[in-house]
Amino acid sequence: MIILGLTGSIGMGKSTTARLFAEEGVPVHDADAAVHALYEGEAVPLLETAFPGTTVNGRVDRALLAKAVVGNADAMKRLEAIVHPLVERDRDSFLAEARASGANVVVLDIPLLLEIGLEDLVDAVVVVSAPHDVQRQRVMDRPGMTEEKFIALLAKQMPDAEKRQRADYIVDSGQGIEHARQQVREILKKVATMAPKS
Repeated sequence: MIILGLTGSIGMGKSTTARLFAEEGVPVHDADAAVHALYEGEAVPLLETAFPGTTVNGRVDRALLAKAVVGNADAMKRLEAIVHPLVERDRDSFLAEARASGANVVVLDIPLLLEIGLEDLVDAVVVVSAPHDVQRQRVMDRPGMTEEKFIALLAKQMPDAEKRQRADYIVDSGQGIEHARQQVREILKKVATMAPKS
């Protein structure tokens, strides 16, 4: 089974590209969605214990949690020590199910794949990219977004040029969805002949 790691900076069209893979019948594991589910389930008591007052009505309040950890490196480490192993377990069970169902290719949608060094987990890295002006417009169109927030978000992520250099495949999402769909299909054709790392 070939494991593709899908990544890309904010506003590059990664979520749309993940959906295009899914539309081609490829199982996709979304790390962000896994975190959302954990924040409404298993992680709630653990995070309330670690960061009292950050849960409301049995779910993690992301704004309260952000206040508790943003700008505090120790708190951020404690948060990651709780959440990352749970996401990892969720991902492992996804991979086990995909293998059992006979999937030839799966996609792991991991926003910070390269930043946190998870390339060894995958057989090939797919980076979704778009010109800076397209990226900026997409992000600025989001509710509550400001130029300051956009700059702060970019500062946390590896520069797009570096991600592109480290990619095995690039999906250019700046030319519309049909163009992106064609690129996804091309990638799937190429990886069909690939041998998995393990």
